[in-house]
Amino acid sequence: MTAPLTPPPPPHDDSAHQAWGAAPPAEGAGDGSYAQGGPGMRTELREAAVITVAVALGGVLLGLLWWWLAPHVPLIGDQVDKNWAVYLKDSEGEQAAGVDGTFTLLGLAFGVISGVVVFLLRKRGGVPQVVALGLGGLLASLLAWRLGVWLGPESDVLAHARAVGKGVTFSAPLKLGAKGALLAWPLGALLVHLGLTALFAPRDPELP
Repeated sequence: MTAPLTPPPPPHDDSAHQAWGAAPPAEGAGDGSYAQGGPGMRTELREAAVITVAVALGGVLLGLLWWWLAPHVPLIGDQVDKNWAVYLKDSEGEQAAGVDGTFTLLGLAFGVISGVVVFLLRKRGGVPQVVALGLGGLLASLLAWRLGVWLGPESDVLAHARAVGKGVTFSAPLKLGAKGALLAWPLGALLVHLGLTALFAPRDPELP
């Protein structure tokens, strides 16, 4: 009686190692992408650049609204011996404070809107996205400020007083007295976005 032949050993199969708990290489490992399948760092940086530019361009609308809605500060010119002087027509008026307040309130409103829109479009979040939102808001505020000043009344008040004549009321240049108002947009956007992220962003799965 002949002994049974010993079967040849099975071919080497990597799946056997996987069955015993050896995890395969994470998809995208080594190419800059996350193991969870999220966007790679290059993708995040591209999205951050788009967010920065899009938010910054919103400053055009803010500048137009500020120029349109801000109160006018009335000035009046006087001439004494061929020398011109310009005075506030209403020395107790609060129009100058209203100019800063209008910019601040508009900046906060735009910040809230941009924070909500960015969160709805990219709920995953990420540091590049947050930085882009803050930087874009600051650039938008700077653009709105300079645009409003450019669209507003002439900045040379003496020349303006000579042009309109003695005793004629004219509007002061549109200017931002409190430069801290430039931070209204980025701060509003960051606070709203971080709050929405903390409340509604998808959570990472817990490790066993």
